[in-house]
Amino acid sequence: MTTTTAAASAAKPKTTKTTTTKSGISPETTAQLSSDINCMLGYASRNAIPIDTQLLGLIENSSVEDLINAHNVLVKNISPATPKSIRYTRALVQDDQQKSIFRRLPLVRNLMLLALVFLVCFVFTALSPEVNNDSLDKGVLDNEGRSLLLNLLFLASISGLGVAFYLLKTVSSAVKNGTLIAEDSIYYMALIVLGVIAGLLVSEIIVVPAGGAADSVSLFDKSVLALLGGFSSDAIFTVLQSIITRLKGLLAAPGN
Repeated sequence: MTTTTAAASAAKPKTTKTTTTKSGISPETTAQLSSDINCMLGYASRNAIPIDTQLLGLIENSSVEDLINAHNVLVKNISPATPKSIRYTRALVQDDQQKSIFRRLPLVRNLMLLALVFLVCFVFTALSPEVNNDSLDKGVLDNEGRSLLLNLLFLASISGLGVAFYLLKTVSSAVKNGTLIAEDSIYYMALIVLGVIAGLLVSEIIVVPAGGAADSVSLFDKSVLALLGGFSSDAIFTVLQSIITRLKGLLAAPGN
């Protein structure tokens, strides 16, 4: 009896448990699509943005394909805003209604404070008798000491005012259009540094003759160059990057 039972057990095939994994879109992704659609619909209705009527059938069916199609249509309707920027802007506006608008929008507040700092620095350096046409004519190579420091601070403050003016206009438009996102803070802070550097470099590298004299640069000319360098720092970076890319293409080996 024991031998027969053992033989039957040995002949019986062993069964192993297999784990099956479902393929396709996860329920979390489907829920995210539905949340984004509701977010965009609410934004469109609040801002009187026309919505395509074909969305009605797509939303009612609630299949994954229909949700994706509805999502794509709404993205085009509310462009340039996105669900991410809409949620971020709404959270800032609704954050503690008792706070002032500047406390709820720290990026705008910080940019305004920074612009005031640049303005104060501009006024105080401009009041110094060591900041004049002659000292600016000398530039970085021929000037030295306190005079050089004050002149560089003067040009840096003008560059900072230029980039602050550009960023305040950009941020105001982003808040109005609902395109502001959290990552913009890092970009704007980096652009301020680039703006000050660009303004200093442009004002010192580009020489504009004043009054027909090839060896003279007026205070107005250098100030304008610093202002334009700060304001267009993003464009200057793009131009320089394009030049470097072209040079790399020319210097690359033909076979590579």
